[in-house]
Amino acid sequence: MRLLSKPISFIVNFLLGSAWAFMFIGAVTSFLALYSDNLFVAISYAFVGSLPGMAAIVLIEHIITNKEQLEELKKHTQLLEEINNK
Repeated sequence: MRLLSKPISFIVNFLLGSAWAFMFIGAVTSFLALYSDNLFVAISYAFVGSLPGMAAIVLIEHIITNKEQLEELKKHTQLLEEINNK
């Protein structure tokens, strides 16, 4: 993972894996429950069943990106302060 802190990285990786599993399980169970009725309806409900997992994935990736951006801004601030002191 891209995060520097090991405990936070472990938690984020665990939550990201859980979100992927939740998306996959939601899609497969929705598809298999309605496959015998109609293929189009089964695919539509599989997509709808995967939406909560997709939303969780996007949210976690957004958190990771913001954390990386904060760390990069801290590095830039430190470098600018060093240049200003010279």
